[in-house]
Amino acid sequence: MSTSQLVAQHLPFLRRYARALSGSQSAGDAYVTALLETLIADPSTLDRSIDPRVALYTLLTRLWDSVTLNAQVDATPAPLQGERRLGHITPVVRQAFLLVSLEGFSEEEAASILSIDVPTLRNLVEDAGRELAAEIATDVLIIEDEPFIALDLEGLVEGLGHRVTGIARTHTEAVDLARRKAPGLILADIQLADGSSGLDAVNELIENTEVPVIFITAYPERFLTGVRPEPAFLIAKPFQPSTVAAVISQALFFERRARPREQRATA
Repeated sequence: MSTSQLVAQHLPFLRRYARALSGSQSAGDAYVTALLETLIADPSTLDRSIDPRVALYTLLTRLWDSVTLNAQVDATPAPLQGERRLGHITPVVRQAFLLVSLEGFSEEEAASILSIDVPTLRNLVEDAGRELAAEIATDVLIIEDEPFIALDLEGLVEGLGHRVTGIARTHTEAVDLARRKAPGLILADIQLADGSSGLDAVNELIENTEVPVIFITAYPERFLTGVRPEPAFLIAKPFQPSTVAAVISQALFFERRARPREQRATA
């Protein structure tokens, strides 16, 4: 398989990982663009002696750790209080957590990508999820028409220290619930019970406010085409609880307007 064919096969998921790691579509895509440019300039930078997917993520990790590349990414506003409390969470912790929980690498593969040993990786993964989520507890709106999935998400969200303000099965219910209680995070299915679109519901909800949104779909690659504006955070169905925890943590970590639940109650 040629290098271009190999990259094309894994490109949607490299972009998903880079976006979750960096917190935005533009920043994440900048790292993936750098990876493509590196491979075009010198295809030998891709280690052909190991699993191709591991090799691609290893190269992306090298680029992520590059001071030169980081300097080229757009500067972000000064962190809010919640984000300053997260300053001790190092990039390698987020990388370890996402590689295992979001991308589904084995502990051995993730450790190889990060050039650390498995015990170190295991410690990072065990600590990262709840540590990140607990820093910014918030109110969560779930837009999901499958009752069992909705209940699973509700239990998981509350287990992470957040509060579920409501579960909507349709576009209309979602808008109504959001108007009653503004959420600090939205988990949204794409196709809803009455044939309406979770995407449309979210677009209406975020017209006048900024809130992190995590989309849930059985076909995440359809929303990572590069043809139109794309969600920064996607969860594939069927999902693992650890995946949901990882993405929630990242979405809240990078949301500039996220505030702790107690502050929302008095705002």
